[in-house]
Amino acid sequence: MRRDISEPPKPLLLLLVAISLRSVSGLSDDHPSSKDAVNAKANPSNSSSNTRREVLFICLGVVGIALLFVFLLKLWQKKKREEQHARLLRLFEEDDELELELGLRD
Repeated sequence: MRRDISEPPKPLLLLLVAISLRSVSGLSDDHPSSKDAVNAKANPSNSSSNTRREVLFICLGVVGIALLFVFLLKLWQKKKREEQHARLLRLFEEDDELELELGLRD
């Protein structure tokens, strides 16, 4: 089960989006039995702006986390590329030493 390096980790991203969407409903203070419900009916623009603000912050958080994961993925890819390049250079250096030891090259 080998995954392509250029493919982003989709299951983890989907999990984060699902958790953030669950937290939106958990942050809501619009319970019908609360005293704020009466105030929300009297002043609907205040409650809708609070909801919009919460949704905006959650969306910014999800975007920030996604950008962090993309950055970490690119950093990991660069590190793997450098390791593979170093391994390739070591492979050719060993061949040169082997040729000298066997006397195949002057």
